[in-house]
Amino acid sequence: MPVSLIPDRLYDRYTDLTPRLLEALHIRLLLCDLDYTLAPRSVERPDKTLRVWLDACREAGVTVMILSNNRSTRRVETFCGELGIRYVGHAGKPSPKGYRQAMEQAGETPEHTAMLGDKLLTDVLGAKRAGITALMVEPLGGPAGAWNHVLHALQSPFKRIARRRCRKNYEQIP
Repeated sequence: MPVSLIPDRLYDRYTDLTPRLLEALHIRLLLCDLDYTLAPRSVERPDKTLRVWLDACREAGVTVMILSNNRSTRRVETFCGELGIRYVGHAGKPSPKGYRQAMEQAGETPEHTAMLGDKLLTDVLGAKRAGITALMVEPLGGPAGAWNHVLHALQSPFKRIARRRCRKNYEQIP
């Protein structure tokens, strides 16, 4: 089965995903990458903006979980503990296994699940392989280190295609 590296939708940052937009997309479970998606890698604790956004998602009936490939669970545990949300660590993205595990924990189906991340080769590819909506954001704090600069440069053509494909859809959803 062919799998695309083109995200279904592309946003500047996670706060662009409003509860109203998630409802229009029929998303009840939002899986999120942590590093560079919800917080720059250098940020140790969740900030107020993230807390307010998560509260708005909860109030709208959207469950948010972290799906992380972090080798150390300390950072993920700290973030999730302070936010009161669940996570799947050592998710093995882009393998669909971690995505399926998260959906099973939340009791949700692929049709009502989306993945929000900043990388094509882990977050988007894994979402596509798991049969869920792939949402992508620009990295918070920008790419750090030489490898991330190269990786994000390689993502540019795929992001351009996503922007062109989704331009009309963005206008149709509040």
